[in-house]
Amino acid sequence: QVQLVESGGGLVQPGGSLRLSCAASGSIFRAIMGWYRQAPGKQRELVAVMSSGGSTNYADSVKGRFTISRDNAKNTVYLQMNSLKPEDTAVYYCNYDAHGLRFWGQGTQVTVSS
Repeated sequence: QVQLVESGGGLVQPGGSLRLSCAASGSIFRAIMGWYRQAPGKQRELVAVMSSGGSTNYADSVKGRFTISRDNAKNTVYLQMNSLKPEDTAVYYCNYDAHGLRFWGQGTQVTVSS
């Protein structure tokens, strides 16, 4: 089992930036790592995903504003979020997907408000 711990969430004004981190308890070298979010009353949705080879995919709503990256040596994945909007407010979850297994972190709250 792989444990994931997210950090970096908080309250930010519209137009601001945040950097989320997700630290894994095991190697992420061969894993597809992703960030998802869930707003109140809505389903969880994909935000960004990065394959073990470095390919990325983003939700249309965050393209050009968010960047996913990973540091395999530190077993950590990041989500740099710029130009934040109120509609980005949600709980953000880290996801690990490898060898037929999926694990989730506990989530970190991101609130974009003036």
